[in-house]
This record gives sequence, C-alpha cells and structure tokens, in this order.
Amino acid sequence: MAFRTVAFATAFAAMSALPSTAAVITLDFEGIANLAPVGDFYAAQGVEFSPATLALIDSDAGGSGNFANEPTPDTVMFFLDADAAILNFAAGFTDGFSFFYSSSVAAAVSVWDGLDGTGTLLGLINLLDDGVGGPGDPSGSFGVWNIGALAFSGTAMSINFGGTANQTGYDNITFGSVDPRIPPVPVPAAAPLLLAGLGALGALARRRRT
Repeated sequence: MAFRTVAFATAFAAMSALPSTAAVITLDFEGIANLAPVGDFYAAQGVEFSPATLALIDSDAGGSGNFANEPTPDTVMFFLDADAAILNFAAGFTDGFSFFYSSSVAAAVSVWDGLDGTGTLLGLINLLDDGVGGPGDPSGSFGVWNIGALAFSGTAMSINFGGTANQTGYDNITFGSVDPRIPPVPVPAAAPLLLAGLGALGALARRRRT
C-alpha cells in the first residue's frame, strides 16, 4: 500500500539527522477495547493521553470503526468529546516524530515544551483533509491514510493531535523515526541475546588462552 508523506514544518530549525542509537517507540493502540479511553495504557513508555482520547476498532474486526486500510491490524486513536487528543510525555523527547492519520476535515498537530499542550510551540504540521474514500478492507469510509512527520528544536513534553470529533483518526504514533513504517527496535528481547553472545565470546576467548 502506498502512503503519502505530508511535509513537516518547524518553528525554529530545520530537521537534523537522527542519532543512530535512537530507540524507536511506536504506539499502535492494539489491545485497547473499542471506544475505551487510551489513558495510561502506554504508561510503561512514559506516555499518557487526555481523557477524551479513545481507541476505535475496525468494524470488520468487530468494533464500531468506520475506517479501512489502517496501518496496523484493527485499532486507531480518535476522539468524540473533544476536538483534539493530548499526548503527554513527561520525560520529554527530542528525536524524530511521525504518525499516520485519516481525516475528513482540515487538522493540525502541534508539539509543545510543556505538558497538556502548554508552554512554547516547538513545531506545527497542517494535515490534509482527504481521508474519506479509497478502497475498503472490505468496508469503511475513512480509507485514505497519510504520513505526517515533524521535527523541531528543543525538548517536547506534549503533542496536540487536532481535528474534529469523530472525523479524524491517528495510528502508529512513532518516536525516534520520521517514518512510522519503520518497526520499533525490540530492545528488551535483543538485550538477553546480546548478553548471551558476549558471554559466548568470553568463553571462547578463555578456551583459547588455556
């Protein structure tokens, strides 16, 4: 499936190269019940969402979502009782940031250096309003998903995902990469393998010395 990338805008500086050691964290909202608040589902990653932020499961998978072609299997993020979802990342982040979105109205995503969308505006991206249409899987009106990528100068602590209630959805919110199609690095799983490998090398070196 082809996705279109929306050019990013920054408030202070052009995008700089990402450090090669940056970990990639992707929030795909899978595992959250249909119409359930996202809340602190990602608290282990240091991320919390505003109360109006909900998960929505594709109707083809038993939920009530009127969307199709979603980037990851069945669940996206949207909002009903507000015109925005606020993501708080209290520890702050500085690396590349990207996401998928589908919207029938003009929308915008802004990044702030304070919690709850406050403080200094670090970056802003205006989103396309062409989410309705496209092929279904097998059904769903919101079938066009675009890529948004945003870079900024400074340390961000919150993101305001704007739009219109029940007309804008987001998926695969990704930190550490300006492309949400890049899979996250499985750091916890890789660490034991790395340690085991280092242990094997150490044992081999000892055998060679004896």
